[in-house]
Amino acid sequence: HVILRHGEDDEEAISYADLDRAARAVGHGLLEGGLRAGDRVAIMLPTGAEFFHAFMGILYAGGVPVPIYPPFRKAQVEDHLRRQAGILRNAGANVLITNPEIRQVGSLLHGLAEGLRKVETVARLKAGGRLRGPIAATAGTTALIQYTSGSTGDPKGVVLSHANLLANIRAMGEALDADASDVFVSWLPLYHDMGLIGAWLACLYYAVPTVIMSPLYFLADPVRWLRAIHQHRATLTAAPNFAFELCLRGARDDDLRELDLGSLRMVANGAEPVSPGTLAGFAERFAPFGFHPEAMAPVYGLAENAVGLAFPPVGRGPVIDRVDREALSRGGTAKPARADDPTALEFVTCGRPIPGHQVRIVDPGGRELPERQEGRLQFTGPSSTVGYFESEEKSRELFDGEWLESGDRAYIAGGDIFITGRIKDMIIRAGRNIYPHELEELVGKIDGVRRGCVAAFASPDPNTGSERLIVVAETRLKEADELDELRRRIAAAAVDLLAQPPDDIVLPPPHTLPKTSSGKLRRSSARALFENDALRRRGHAFWWQLARLILAGGGHRVRR
Repeated sequence: HVILRHGEDDEEAISYADLDRAARAVGHGLLEGGLRAGDRVAIMLPTGAEFFHAFMGILYAGGVPVPIYPPFRKAQVEDHLRRQAGILRNAGANVLITNPEIRQVGSLLHGLAEGLRKVETVARLKAGGRLRGPIAATAGTTALIQYTSGSTGDPKGVVLSHANLLANIRAMGEALDADASDVFVSWLPLYHDMGLIGAWLACLYYAVPTVIMSPLYFLADPVRWLRAIHQHRATLTAAPNFAFELCLRGARDDDLRELDLGSLRMVANGAEPVSPGTLAGFAERFAPFGFHPEAMAPVYGLAENAVGLAFPPVGRGPVIDRVDREALSRGGTAKPARADDPTALEFVTCGRPIPGHQVRIVDPGGRELPERQEGRLQFTGPSSTVGYFESEEKSRELFDGEWLESGDRAYIAGGDIFITGRIKDMIIRAGRNIYPHELEELVGKIDGVRRGCVAAFASPDPNTGSERLIVVAETRLKEADELDELRRRIAAAAVDLLAQPPDDIVLPPPHTLPKTSSGKLRRSSARALFENDALRRRGHAFWWQLARLILAGGGHRVRR
């Protein structure tokens, strides 16, 4: 079923029988501990066999898994745990499953989330007997509460039933022509929908052998992903756009010797804006190693639809639309640009709705727009959530009759969907719409800036109330003259692109900008840090963050 890849010569196989036995043992331990049908159980585990055992064990016991991600950076442990505590409180989880390495830090959540009764490990849960079989579920039984990664705000718990998951997996499989002859390689986090549903549960359904490695293993050397594809003759894989950029920047010819990527028939590129430059660069760089450019497939999805919503036809390759910048930014019309227009905006199609699902583009009044008119993207289908857990107000905002709001702006051309940006991230200056990801990508290419670690957003001027354009770019540079020169180059790049400079440019050290569990920038959190002047301050020491967390949880401990 799964091959866990710890190293090129270090792999651990998990059979379907192994998973079943472990899930029965975990399920028994949970029921012995007092779990009732429908109880939420949080999972804070890194990629490994224990995650699969815990997830399936919770389902076998009639519980509802709530995956949350473990802490990675000491510098941001307080922010991370406070966010996870908010998830635990909203989910009403009374059990947290973790491992001995994380348990000590995870136990701080015991004080921050008052309803949390136990912090367990998989080993302790498996120490007793085994269930005879899984507790029965119906199509409408909640199978998962998936918390959105929160790139534009607080995380929200998306409720997904067994029917929702199966509908999405079947529709994506039909769009991909997936069957048991495929092989999937993934490094995607298991606490994120793309890795959990797209890479693991979908492969479980189609009996596709799945090679899974840790995100940290991949990030330490992105070529490891490509070598795993070569070694296992993978036909399918998926990743956000930044992963392809990392491969482009980090791959040396010596690393790629004897590499053969010719087995890949579809490579899903999603979860963040897809860059036309990245697509072209990856195809050119890896064509000598057997990569077929038509295998690259920009896709679109969101947690509110399980994971996938739009896929291109298999083998078509990327389609890029060049549109007139002025017509789109001022009038919302995606008018095709002249071939010689150097200012044209480029958008990559993510294909068409998966079978059984629909999308439409609407104006602010909710009226459906014709082709090549930009507006709000709405969707509906059997994968769609019934709403957010324990949040009636946010659920009401999600629905427009039978249609659900994606939170994205888009247009349709030739039947294909083109995403132009997040609604909440759009910057409006002098009657023009500014697309932040375009500016972020340009600034990220400047020497001295950490690529993928740039945030552009609007912030009101405290004196006038008018919107200012802010650019935050992480850098390792420290000398004052180097920083001044970098600011000058960033301002010049913004002027070339937008005909106006940013109102403020902040250059914090690495690992300052907050990101989601999937690696996307949390622009709203970055904006809040900027407005509180926290981006220019050094973070607190690890011990200080722990002390604050312990004190914050003291009240809950005393009441217990």
